Amino acid sequence: MRTSTPARAGQYIALLCYLVFLAFPFLWLVSTAFKPPRELGSLHPTWIPKDPTLANFRQAFDEQPLLHAALNSLLAALGAAVVAVLIATPMAYVVARRRTRLAKAVTGWVVVSQAFPFVLLIIPLFLVLKNLRLINSVPGLVLVYVVWALPFALWMLAGYVRAVPPELEEAAAVDGAGRVRTLVSVTVPLLAPGIVATALFAFITAWNEFFFALVLLKTPEKQTLPVVLTHFIGAEGVADLGPLAAAAFLATLPSLVVFAFIQRRITGGMLTGAVKS
Repeated sequence: MRTSTPARAGQYIALLCYLVFLAFPFLWLVSTAFKPPRELGSLHPTWIPKDPTLANFRQAFDEQPLLHAALNSLLAALGAAVVAVLIATPMAYVVARRRTRLAKAVTGWVVVSQAFPFVLLIIPLFLVLKNLRLINSVPGLVLVYVVWALPFALWMLAGYVRAVPPELEEAAAVDGAGRVRTLVSVTVPLLAPGIVATALFAFITAWNEFFFALVLLKTPEKQTLPVVLTHFIGAEGVADLGPLAAAAFLATLPSLVVFAFIQRRITGGMLTGAVKS
């Protein structure tokens, strides 16, 4: 049935309102980052700064080691994305292809584990990292991020594996390929869009994560960017709003750049896979 004109107009209006709702915090953050102090304290704030300035950015870099913190965040996020994908890909293949009770139990556990709060996990993870001597280290933080991202990565990749026709793997088996060779040469290339999407999820999750980094990283030189952003808030809870907005704006850019860079490849890969026979 064709949608009527008023209903279609209502859908577009609802979509526009939703986009405005999503974009408002980021646009206000950008506006605040370029405002001078007198405009930040104005009783009548404006969207566009009347006298835009880069002083907030200079002050942010002068007050806190943002570049070093960003490097720590980058290492942790990249490490978590790579390790999570390397572990989740063969696991997802087994879960999707083996229709056993164990595979169903694993899938159920993956879904249930997503409901666990951070506070419930931090104590056992802290004790494990303490025994491994990985407290206050980026590798230890990577390990925690992998543990946190792995359930969703496994569930997500299993769905992509189920979309791959089993006939392709059967044809590879007829040609003499084993399970590992079939996974590497046949299944993984078809999973490229799913692997990229999963890696993106793990990267963004680790890049933006705050709670684990706050608890596990003690020394300033090991802290990640979300933790360093809290240093712009004074002991009395008063935020240095201009530099904080500038630093937060810079912290959001990597996630936006990564997504913009690979978004077309994700969509293109999905459409290509959808028309394969």
